[in-house]
Amino acid sequence: MEYLIIKWLHILSSTLLFGTGIGSAWYLLFASISRDTRAVAVVSRNVVRADWLFTATTMIVQPATGYYMAHLAGYPLHSRWIMWSLWLYLLAGACWLPVVWIQMRLRDVAAAADAAGQALPPLYWRYFRWWVVLGIPAFFAFVAVFYLMVAKPA
Repeated sequence: MEYLIIKWLHILSSTLLFGTGIGSAWYLLFASISRDTRAVAVVSRNVVRADWLFTATTMIVQPATGYYMAHLAGYPLHSRWIMWSLWLYLLAGACWLPVVWIQMRLRDVAAAADAAGQALPPLYWRYFRWWVVLGIPAFFAFVAVFYLMVAKPA
C-alpha cells in the first residue's frame, strides 16, 4: 500500500509540474503575442504565482517520491534509465530557475508598461526571447523523463 501512495503522489505531482508548465507557457505565449499590455500584465502575474505555488513545490516532491519509489521497488539508483531521468530532470531544472527569474522580470516590465499606458518595451521582448529559448529544452527534457518513467528501458 505504501508504494501505491508514493506512486500516486509522484504521478500527481508530475501532472501538476508538467501541466502547470504547459498551461503557463501557453497563456503567457499567447498573451504576449497579442501585445495587449494589460493582458500580459495580468497573465504574467498569475504565471509567476502558479510557478511558485505548483512548480516549485512539485520540483521538490518529484525527486523525493521518485527516490523513495525506486528504493521501495528495489531499482538500483545507478540504472541507466534512472540516471538519464535525473540528468534530464536537472537540465529542465537548470532551465526553469532562470525562467522563473525571467518571468518575474516579464511581470514587472509588463506591469510598469500597463501602469504607464504604454506598449510593451523592447526589454520585455528581450526577456521573452530568453524565456522561449530556455523553455524549449526544459519541455523536451520533461517529455523524455515521462517516457523513461513509464518505459523504464533496460
